[in-house]
Amino acid sequence: MAITALPPDTDADIARVTEALAMITPSWNVRILLALSGPPQRYTELAAKVSWLQSGQLHPKLKSLCDAGLVERTEHTSRHVTYRHTERGTALLPVLPMIVTWAEEDLEKADRPLSAIEQIEDSLTLLTRRHTAAILWVLKSRTEVSGRALARIVMPSSDSTNIYPALRQLVTDGLVDTQGRGQPYRLSGAGYRLGPVLGALSAWSAGQPLHQAAHHPVWGHPQTTPAPRPWVSSQARPAPAVLPPARTAWDNRDLFSHTPATRPMAGIQGGGPRR
Repeated sequence: MAITALPPDTDADIARVTEALAMITPSWNVRILLALSGPPQRYTELAAKVSWLQSGQLHPKLKSLCDAGLVERTEHTSRHVTYRHTERGTALLPVLPMIVTWAEEDLEKADRPLSAIEQIEDSLTLLTRRHTAAILWVLKSRTEVSGRALARIVMPSSDSTNIYPALRQLVTDGLVDTQGRGQPYRLSGAGYRLGPVLGALSAWSAGQPLHQAAHHPVWGHPQTTPAPRPWVSSQARPAPAVLPPARTAWDNRDLFSHTPATRPMAGIQGGGPRR
C-alpha cells in the first residue's frame, strides 16, 4: 500500500528505510547489537555487558531483535541458548560509524563530551520522527517545495495542514530551512550531508551491499550542498571543504567511550540540528 504520492519504487524505498530505522531506534537496541559483536553469547554473558538494563528488560528486547531478523537465537539444549548477529544484523553494523561521523559534524554541540553510542541515539531520534524520511526524500529530489505541495506528496490522504508540525520540527532540528511562513522549504546543509547515511540504510534495507549507496537515485554521490542563502531560520553549520570519510574500521568499545574531537565553533550561529 502506497504511503506517499511518489512513484512506487520511491515510495517502497522510503517505507523500507522507515522500517529499518524503526528496528534499531527503540531504547537500548543499538547497544544490544553492539554488545553482541563477536562469537555467540549466552544470555547471562550478554546481560553482564548491558547491566544497566533492569531485570526482565533484556529478554523482550532480544525477542524484538530476533523478530526483526537482526539477531539469531540458537537453542543447543534446554539449558544452553546462545545469541548472535544474523547476516543482516552484521551487514547493518557499518552504518553506525557513518551516523557518528554525521553527528560529530552536524549535531549541535552538547554540554559534555558524548560517547559515540549517544551520538547514534541522538541522530536516530531525529530521523525517526513521523514523515521525516519522506520529507527529506522530496526536498533532496526537488530542491525547494512549498508546504502545500509537500503535503500533497507526503500525506496525500490527510489534510494539508497536518504537514506543518512535521516541518516545524525539522526546521527546529536543523535538517530543513525556510525563509518564513508561506515560503518554500529546502534541506539545510546538515540535511544534505545525511545523504551517505540514508543511502546506506536504503541499500541495506533492500538487501544490497552498502557500497550501492553511492548509486542511490536520490542520495547517491556527489552530495553537493547548495550555496548558502540569507535565510534566517535554523542556520546550519557551513559545509566543510572536504567531508571526513566515514570510518569503516571500528572498535565497538569506542561506541561507548568515544570522545568527539573538538569542533571549530568560529562563525557558527545557532549550531547544528538540535538534540
